[in-house]
Amino acid sequence: MKLRNVFAMITAAAMALSLAACSGQSTASSTSSASSDSSSSAASESSVSSEKSTASEESSGASYTIGICNYVDDASLNQIVENINARLAEIESEQGITINVKYDNCNADANVMNQIIANFAADNVDLMVGVATPVAMAMQSATEDSKTPVVFAAVSDPVGAGLVASLEEPGSNVTGSSDNLDTNSVMNLIFAQNPDAKKIGLLYDVGQDSSTAAIEHAKAYLDDKGVEYVERTATTAEEVALAAQALVSDGVDAVFTPTDNTIMKAELAIYETFADAGIPHYTGADSFALNGAFLGYGVDYANLGRETADMIASILTEGKDPATTPAITFDNGTATVNTEICEKLGFDFDTVSEAFAPYCTRVEEITTAESFGDLES
Repeated sequence: MKLRNVFAMITAAAMALSLAACSGQSTASSTSSASSDSSSSAASESSVSSEKSTASEESSGASYTIGICNYVDDASLNQIVENINARLAEIESEQGITINVKYDNCNADANVMNQIIANFAADNVDLMVGVATPVAMAMQSATEDSKTPVVFAAVSDPVGAGLVASLEEPGSNVTGSSDNLDTNSVMNLIFAQNPDAKKIGLLYDVGQDSSTAAIEHAKAYLDDKGVEYVERTATTAEEVALAAQALVSDGVDAVFTPTDNTIMKAELAIYETFADAGIPHYTGADSFALNGAFLGYGVDYANLGRETADMIASILTEGKDPATTPAITFDNGTATVNTEICEKLGFDFDTVSEAFAPYCTRVEEITTAESFGDLES
């Protein structure tokens, strides 16, 4: 009996030890499992945090590629390109992004222009920039299927050229900035300086869309005033020189040229022809005055370039739709007088400025140079 009790007691003790051991293993396993779950959760949170951080870095370090094609190498259009690039560099720094710019100049050659645009398309650029009407129209045609955004710069009549349905609602993948010229204001300046002018010369390229509407407005203005006008047109630099000489022979009292790139490119070669003959050349941009014309009136092309860059950035980084992004227009209120030519013509700058004051927001001075950069150096 005592042996049975002893054996029972030993058996009970062994069972108790076994249960305790099992209980310890279960607790350890549970603790290990909890630790594993906690570790997994931490790893998951770390992964999410890392993904958020990476996404943030990718957002702030976004990279875009744009293609800019300039129509011709002249002071006006070059000034636009320079200021687009300068402003885009500022935007890169401000937003922590990269904007890769592919730039080319077709020099008014349609075949070269189309090849440049085709190269942009092959490079899958995010946006194209067409400087001047012919380039913008070619880009519009080339992106009809791809709908790659196109931003134009210095298009005088975007609606007339068929680039936009309206300035407020462009309606497709194309929008941009217009350098539309207030022709009547230039005409007013001609007669403010010389109320007795009897014959006005109109010098332009019939193939330039930027001249079409402006010349028609000039004719209407002169017809209403009962003043005679003579038209001389040219499509090459040589023809421009001949046309300028012809206007001198015509005995005109002043010459008007709108924002015509053909004449702009040749201005340095003809300004002395007019100045030597005592004929003031009134034009549609300050770059003409830079290159020797008596007066340039209209858009500030440096500002136009910067505003165009802001539009480019808004489409790239903010997802703005060109179809609903209004085309930008500018106040044509600045008269820029070449003081060297003013003196050569025998005019007093202060007297001229006083006469011009009622017809413009301000009168600025400039001297003859090939580019605006030359004035700064």
